[in-house]
Amino acid sequence: MQEPDITPELIDAHGINPEEYDRILEIIGRAPSFTELGIFSAMWNEHCSYKSSKIHLRKLPTKGPQVICGPGENAGVVDIGDGQAVVFKMESHNHPSYIEPYQGAATGVGGILRDVFTMGARPVAAMNALSFGAPEHPKTRQLVHGVVEGIGGYGNAFGVPTVGGETRFDPAYNGNCLVNAFAAGLADADKIFYSAASGVGRPVVYLGAKTGRDGVGGATMASAEFDETIEEKRPTVQVGDPFTEKRLMEACLELMQTGAVISIQDMGAAGLTCSAVEMGDKGNLGVRLELDRVPCREPGMTAYEMMLSESQERMLMVLDPAKEAEARAVFEKWDLDFAIVGETIAEDRFLIEQGGKVMADLPLKALSGTAPEYDRPWVPTPAAEPLADVPQIDPIDGLKALLACPNHAAKNWLFEQYDSQVMADTVEGPGYGAGVIRVHGTDKMLAFTSDVTPRYVKANPEAGGAQAVAEAYRNLSAVGALPLATTDNLNFGNPEKPEIMGQFVGALSGIGAACEALDMPIVSGNVSLYNETDGTAILPTPTIGAVGLIASGETPILDRPREGHVLLMIGARGSHLGSSALLAEVFNRTDGDAPAVDLEAERRNGSFIRDNRDLIRACTDISDGGLALAAFTLAEAGGVGLTIDEEDTPFLFGEDQARYLVACNFDMAEALMSRATAAGVEIASVGRFHGESLRIGSSEAPLAELSALYRRAFAETFA
Repeated sequence: MQEPDITPELIDAHGINPEEYDRILEIIGRAPSFTELGIFSAMWNEHCSYKSSKIHLRKLPTKGPQVICGPGENAGVVDIGDGQAVVFKMESHNHPSYIEPYQGAATGVGGILRDVFTMGARPVAAMNALSFGAPEHPKTRQLVHGVVEGIGGYGNAFGVPTVGGETRFDPAYNGNCLVNAFAAGLADADKIFYSAASGVGRPVVYLGAKTGRDGVGGATMASAEFDETIEEKRPTVQVGDPFTEKRLMEACLELMQTGAVISIQDMGAAGLTCSAVEMGDKGNLGVRLELDRVPCREPGMTAYEMMLSESQERMLMVLDPAKEAEARAVFEKWDLDFAIVGETIAEDRFLIEQGGKVMADLPLKALSGTAPEYDRPWVPTPAAEPLADVPQIDPIDGLKALLACPNHAAKNWLFEQYDSQVMADTVEGPGYGAGVIRVHGTDKMLAFTSDVTPRYVKANPEAGGAQAVAEAYRNLSAVGALPLATTDNLNFGNPEKPEIMGQFVGALSGIGAACEALDMPIVSGNVSLYNETDGTAILPTPTIGAVGLIASGETPILDRPREGHVLLMIGARGSHLGSSALLAEVFNRTDGDAPAVDLEAERRNGSFIRDNRDLIRACTDISDGGLALAAFTLAEAGGVGLTIDEEDTPFLFGEDQARYLVACNFDMAEALMSRATAAGVEIASVGRFHGESLRIGSSEAPLAELSALYRRAFAETFA
């Protein structure tokens, strides 16, 4: 097949600007072939090169005594003691999920699972963070169904429990939903597998499913805004097969026990191109590939298509040649392709051959190490206008308004489509704070959470970024887990707009400060930019996924309130209504600043919760909806009524940070208050659990009525 001529239009269609094309000409000293142009496009797009973000990402804290491997590999690795490690990462599949919701979400799950087992870890938990447009928007219902069914269809078939996550709705996501997928796995700390190739002349082996034309150019598509041509992008969405991926995982984990694996890399974004270049670049080696040896499921595939295909369930490995027969037998046993498709070479070359012809011959380092790096112009987000007066509202009326909206209603309809119990180690599934699993065969537990409040980030990027980390810290502490580390999924609009880049820079500043102060380094992550449609950007959504440890001998805080328990508040009295859920859902307002984040108070109060778990029966942090919504969720989980004497609106619905609600019996409450005073922690008794009604001040409603509203609102909207 004759390759097309390289024209300005073709260059532009590959997302390469004139300055970048001039740089390509300078690097290779000639015009690129069509295949070479595609390779540069794949490696230099935003999704793979982080060209607009890496100058700022370097400022994030990524190290700590618990960190075995930080950013730069397929996933982060953190020590959990006893020779064990947790391996985890979060990644986006936003654009594909908007174009083709089921497959976009499904392959997002598949990709993040591969990132984990590529490191030698068996996946043990999954989460997802989803952002959709307004519930009444004509496309939202289709997206919700497709995405949820895709996540469930892939994760359930693969056999990994979904233990947590979050789902939100806002008109800013009408034209660009967000699907952020998280996975965590367990491995022996001394048996982690990395992607850096080593040794000249070693076989480069293709593993897994065959290559097709699905997903060609997917990474480039994910690095551009949407417009009226969106339907033309449908072929760039990958198609997943969870049963093949399950076999691929078992084959890879079995192969890793043989000593055959020198290095291994998932074929994710940009497929064969990115995986080969990354392995060579990290090992300071070149790579030669013979495309005639690549297993294909479609006849007549061109070099361009094969190098840019993002077909799923594929790996690339550098093999110890002495172990070839043993390695091949493993993959034949699992009925998967095993093909030697190239070799490592000493020269700095990425050499691609097909049909006896050289289709690409490029300096490998230039594809990765010298990719463009931009310090984009940015402007700080203006300070939020002072909050106008917020009228007092009947507490039960305000609570009912929150319970009836999809953002704050129970997500049972959604969670119940995910298998949260497979593997039989789930202690706490989705829907009640952080998810918790046992570390199989031990009495240790791991806790997982995913958090961000985009309206805070829009109002005040630095405070909003810090708050996302702080809320993750609180959710882990509330179940008794020591926060260990974080992964981030930074979802923003077009970075070429200074105001959008200002949101990004501000949010990263807040995230970095909070991770540093709370000893939660960033060990992996993903940046997703250009989340815009027709020039309208999403809300800035820097999602924080976090992992915590409940050590051997420690008890998790997972009980529910019961009759006679006292309700205590840890932290300051609430008053902040700016950018709050009450304003958004009841008054249709978005004014006011985000709440301030006192990182010293966050650390002190979180430590107090964990250190005094012996006196705490149930706990939740105070976040969206303030004390009123947090107190209701505790009462509803325990099936017991609650009385709160105060009815002041800012006190009940304020979203001040560093706060928790705790339920315990009277004697424990007295002891807890005494310990809090000694530790310099603010604490107050704010209510008592009894009866069958929720009474706040002079307003009252049966708990059963509120619970029914809370549990049916989401399903009534989307089922």
